[in-house]
Amino acid sequence: MYAHLRDHRRWVLPEVIAAQAISRGDHPLVTTVDGQSLTYAACAAEADQVASFCAHLGVAPGDRVVVLLPNGLDFIRVWCGLGRLGATIVPLNTGLTGEFLAHQVRDCGAATVIADPAGAAALAGLDDVPAVRALVAVGGAGRPDGLGDDIEVVPFAGWREHAAYDGPMPTFSDIACVMYTSGTTGPSKGVLMPHAHCYLYGLGMVDNLGITPDDRYYVTMPLFHANGLFMQCYGALIAGASIVLRERFSASAWLDDIRRHGCTVTNLLGAMTQFVMSQPERPDDAQHTLRVVCPVPNPPQHEAGWRERFGVPEVVSGYGMTENNIPLHGRLGQPRPGSCGRVYEDYFEVEIRDPDTDEPLGPGEVGEIMARPKVPFGFMAGYLGLPDKTLKAWRNFWFHTGDSGFVDEEGWFTFVDRTKDCIRRRGENISSFEVELAVARMPGLLEVAAYAVPAGQEGTEDEVMLACIAEPGARVSAPDVAAYADAVLPRFAQPRFVEMVNEIPKTPTAKVQKQRLRTRGVTDMTWDRLA
Repeated sequence: MYAHLRDHRRWVLPEVIAAQAISRGDHPLVTTVDGQSLTYAACAAEADQVASFCAHLGVAPGDRVVVLLPNGLDFIRVWCGLGRLGATIVPLNTGLTGEFLAHQVRDCGAATVIADPAGAAALAGLDDVPAVRALVAVGGAGRPDGLGDDIEVVPFAGWREHAAYDGPMPTFSDIACVMYTSGTTGPSKGVLMPHAHCYLYGLGMVDNLGITPDDRYYVTMPLFHANGLFMQCYGALIAGASIVLRERFSASAWLDDIRRHGCTVTNLLGAMTQFVMSQPERPDDAQHTLRVVCPVPNPPQHEAGWRERFGVPEVVSGYGMTENNIPLHGRLGQPRPGSCGRVYEDYFEVEIRDPDTDEPLGPGEVGEIMARPKVPFGFMAGYLGLPDKTLKAWRNFWFHTGDSGFVDEEGWFTFVDRTKDCIRRRGENISSFEVELAVARMPGLLEVAAYAVPAGQEGTEDEVMLACIAEPGARVSAPDVAAYADAVLPRFAQPRFVEMVNEIPKTPTAKVQKQRLRTRGVTDMTWDRLA
């Protein structure tokens, strides 16, 4: 276990790595499912070399660096190396393309991008990213077609030629990461995440899942998300445990991986649980080493499946966001199907309050979930370049999640619904605004509204639906809109449902009434790509 577990001044990634390298040495930190491995000692040494390599490229402490990489040892090296340098990692969704990607690259102002061949090709397809000056090519990537001549291409393999970085360590209040979270009335916002905030995700797993050095954490979520990178990988690092890393989630390989690698703990998000439960039942489903799963959400029918079909002893859920960490956790030995947990009281306060007046509500009353930290820099430091939105989110000294829920007399919280217009599909937060902006460029379309409708699988997530108005005289069909959307949107944001309508409901101030659209949902006139 990390020697400075409770000292928030030492909640700094490179300090944790250095300390664990001494205490854990040749113990494996990360093993990929295809057999590659990185020990604690090697991770510390290679992080120092990557830091030196990046500094040689001109990356300075505090600089933001875009990372477009799949799960793998190189992602771990880059994360730890940038942390050692004191630079800020900006891990972007590898499925982003076009304006979705361009906005985030422009917004963070990064001069350096570290990418594999797919990420490099996506970068080359962007028209307006003036700050980018260097592409660090990972995995043999060369100069992709279309990349601007003013962007230098440097092979990432050069890190191996560098000596250890000897610069100062960052502090717990320095910004370690910028992660983008979907906007509801505007483009995605960059969340400024201090070192202490990132550490606290992992500490929450250690405290509430009981992670020890004997655990093997099975990680299948993308490392460009806080769950995979901070809750799981950082949690294992803090505990001195081992990570078993898969590039991407596979429901069919899930149980076989866990058995083969002796995994003891794993997290699942959204529809992942349903996908695992939908696999054909086998007589040996309960023959494995798992002691605890952390599924979010955790409806009762899923908890029953974990315990009865798979024989998992502990099922512990939670609730949180990129902005406000994980302030609610379930408890080992206290099953509570359907609840997202109790307050992690050592480090957070959480209340249900009236979303209009910010006044506290009583047990059983549905209101907005609001939270705040008890430790300095345990939450986000704000939205990048958006002080007005930061202030609005933090009004009256509470962070407003935009989610509704209630708490019972015993202090157990239940999530009810999202009050924002963000769409949640297969583990991805999708900005309805960005979907609308992209699809509205289609010739012949007058107006587009994007919103969530139920996915049709109990206890899971949303599907994307579009309501569209064609220009007068234009011959635009729902399949035409879907084909255009498929060409301009990342795969995870592509709509399942499209309906051509004559009118989109609006408020007197001309705002689209998304709630009315969600309530109306799928009709007999709706085109369904799966039909």
